[in-house]
Amino acid sequence: MKNITQIISIFLLVVCSVNAQQEKGIIGSNNWLNNWTEFKPNKQDYGEANRILAGNISVNTRLEKKNIYLLQGSVYVTNNATLTIDPGTVIICDSESKASLVITKGATIIAEGLETDPIVFTSNKSLKKAGDWGGIILLGDAPINKFGGVSSVNFDLNLALTAYGGVNTSSNSGILKFVRIEFAGAKLKGTENFNSLLLAGVGNKTIIENVMVSYSGGDSFEILGGELKLNKMVSFKSSSDDYKFNYGTQCHIDNSLAIRSSFLSSKFGSRCLDVASYVTKEEVDFARKQTLVVATNLTLVNNSENISVDIESGLVKEAIYVGDNSALECRRTVISGFNPAVLLDSKMEINDKNLNKIKFEQMYFNFCKGNIFTEFNSNNEDLESWYGNSIFSNVYSKSDNKETFIDFLNDKRPDFRLKIGKIVASNVDK
Repeated sequence: MKNITQIISIFLLVVCSVNAQQEKGIIGSNNWLNNWTEFKPNKQDYGEANRILAGNISVNTRLEKKNIYLLQGSVYVTNNATLTIDPGTVIICDSESKASLVITKGATIIAEGLETDPIVFTSNKSLKKAGDWGGIILLGDAPINKFGGVSSVNFDLNLALTAYGGVNTSSNSGILKFVRIEFAGAKLKGTENFNSLLLAGVGNKTIIENVMVSYSGGDSFEILGGELKLNKMVSFKSSSDDYKFNYGTQCHIDNSLAIRSSFLSSKFGSRCLDVASYVTKEEVDFARKQTLVVATNLTLVNNSENISVDIESGLVKEAIYVGDNSALECRRTVISGFNPAVLLDSKMEINDKNLNKIKFEQMYFNFCKGNIFTEFNSNNEDLESWYGNSIFSNVYSKSDNKETFIDFLNDKRPDFRLKIGKIVASNVDK
């Protein structure tokens, strides 16, 4: 009986230690990246397409795993139709026509893969690279902060079919679950790129979980207005922003990951989180809700084996940027290897009102060259004093990535949860 009690006590001690250590950054009793993610997508052979998707889809349509589909040009799901994609289905996207899939307002997509059988959108090129094809666009009638409450997506698309925005916070554009989007974000005329996944005016009945974007030429995820939750997202080696929020988005993002490379960046800025309420003030109605992002248990990491050298070489910039008239509540998040961790818009006054809209609590700032700055201002004493207050329970460290995360160097099945092995072992030994 005594031995059983001791075993139970040790087990509870280990479990409590695991939970205590994993409360920051991505969490889970198991590595939820296993099985459905792919960190070497350019090494995968998905086979040859035997079906073509092109033009408009105006009736309910199902894509089956037994086929491999070639997405050609701009494909629009219209007329309130539903596009259903079976688990394990592969959609190969044509580079020459900058293929894109647009779920128009009122239509839905049900792309519900499985952990062991994800749905894959990828490039049709033999030598795949970021920006090979367009991307996926979901449009809904949830609120945005632009005057009139509606807008359209450009991207050289049919403007009549890319309207978004409205008054329906419960707008439902469908389900994306266990989905991989690889090598999207094609270059457009001028300076713009497609985004791998664009969510515009998407409402809170839409389910977006376990979506991995790899090697995006544009932003991995861009969210324009709407009200939604994102859970277990992965952005891997994007050339542009990992998660970009604008035009009055009301978004909760939880237990999600951004992995940046020092050698992949856009001249227009490449951040893990970019939080803004507008591009120009003249286009938005300030009587409407401005952007609010609530971010919990994120891991934002620079995938460098020598962070200090990359920072000093100027290859690394900020992890998070917060624009004027925007709000960010960030909790239990790990930011590792950036310069600095956070940058605030130069137009934002540092006062009680703004500081109460920008919260950093129970954070883990690791190996960053400075933590929180205002743009173009090297003096951050007030900000460091404010966020360094013990009531916020922020932690600061200078540990190497391989010492910080469980299995940082595993290029097939990495584990970006905070390392807990030593603590568990010491508890067991007792």
